[in-house]
Amino acid sequence: MSPQTGTRNSTADRALEILGLFTADSPLHSAADIGRLLHLSRATAYRYLQSLVAHQFLEDTGEGTFRLGVRVLELARVAREGFGVSRLALPEMRRLADDFQQTVLLTRLGGHSIHCVEREEWHGQFLRLSYDPGVELPINAGASALVNLAWLPEESARALLQRPLRRFTTHTLVDPEAIIRRLREIRRAGYVITEAHVDADTVGIAAPIHGPQDDVVAGLSIVAVGSRFPAAERERAASALRAAASRIARRLAIAQ
Repeated sequence: MSPQTGTRNSTADRALEILGLFTADSPLHSAADIGRLLHLSRATAYRYLQSLVAHQFLEDTGEGTFRLGVRVLELARVAREGFGVSRLALPEMRRLADDFQQTVLLTRLGGHSIHCVEREEWHGQFLRLSYDPGVELPINAGASALVNLAWLPEESARALLQRPLRRFTTHTLVDPEAIIRRLREIRRAGYVITEAHVDADTVGIAAPIHGPQDDVVAGLSIVAVGSRFPAAERERAASALRAAASRIARRLAIAQ
């Protein structure tokens, strides 16, 4: 029987579903895991896994489990290089990381999620934050996410906020209307500072990078330990982020 079903390819769909099971929280899966999660027989799951291994999308650990393979890493690199703002933002991110001795992130809205695209850290950073490129961030919590939502049309932002929203701390906003009001404040200010939205002692400062059509193509942010980042330094960081974001936007307009 042909694998074609309507305009979709069930074999390709299944392979993508298998790859989608590998996450930061679940980086390893066995054939039995795949079969259980996707309602496949173990033998069928194993056939898919062997095909993905052959094409280097997965690797066999040799211990009965599989992990993402080098082909996925290559595609991630190509995707990041294709996202032109990354190339333009990285020099600014390095300067900010060295100036403030903190972690600097480049984030963007993709589909229904906020993703970390690039991360730069000060060379002497004593605490490494787990914001790796490709990691999905909470859509309702933290400066890095909110700055990407604030310049959307409100109906688009409301649509993204309709799913269940996770509360991380007592400061996390989970009411869509409260978030919409916060987004209006961010637009008026031109930047955002959040405290303890995701972790109890974390502060985030972010500014939008505008594209040639004045849409926001990414957010530029600093994430720091709140107790080590006083109020005066936060305001200085907000000003520096806005200036850096403006320079990146000008270069992006020229490049395009």
